[in-house]
Amino acid sequence: MENVAVLVDGAFFIKRALHIFGPLEPNDLADKLWKYAEKHTHYGKSKSHKNRLYRIFFYDCPPLQNKVFDPYHQNQIDMAKSPKSIWRLNFHSALKQKRKVALRLGHIDDVNISWRVSYRKIKQLCAGTIQWNDLTPDDFSMDVKQKGVDMRIGIDITSLALKKQVSQIVLISGDSDFVPAAKFARREGIDFILDPMWAPIKDDLYEHIDGLQSTFPKPKYIKNN
Repeated sequence: MENVAVLVDGAFFIKRALHIFGPLEPNDLADKLWKYAEKHTHYGKSKSHKNRLYRIFFYDCPPLQNKVFDPYHQNQIDMAKSPKSIWRLNFHSALKQKRKVALRLGHIDDVNISWRVSYRKIKQLCAGTIQWNDLTPDDFSMDVKQKGVDMRIGIDITSLALKKQVSQIVLISGDSDFVPAAKFARREGIDFILDPMWAPIKDDLYEHIDGLQSTFPKPKYIKNN
């Protein structure tokens, strides 16, 4: 029996999980994370073989708690009272109560906040098919930057590899920011598995992992190979 660590990119996980499962209460999503992360301790076709879950590391940032200017409504939004902020705080609280879950929190850059207009609407504005007055609140999204999350993921991967605390690392993520740390872990003999929750990944990522495996339910729109 060998140890398996599951590392979770929180922002990616929440977005994909809500797409796969639909809206969920914080406690329910915490239960699903533990369930599907623990499934990675099984491998191959043998149901009798099971590794040991060393720990689930969840990386995220606390939501904004200050007031932000809304360019559409031309007023201040109290982010502390936002339903999304309250939901995320409750989700973090639920994770803290789970066995073998370590919450790794970075922080949000609350100074350099910007707003985006959807790309489709920008194209229509430039083409003259719509005017600024035709935009709705749904066409605007707040762009905030997470600080310290990628660094924490890299440090933990390096630490787990150097201390030989696990023989396998499973990363639930969908981007390539993890590649340098993954390459280091593999050089140290760690079996590095990527779980993108059925999201497509770039072809060049395959050379930096030892396997691709998603334990979450497959969204209906994804076809079998």
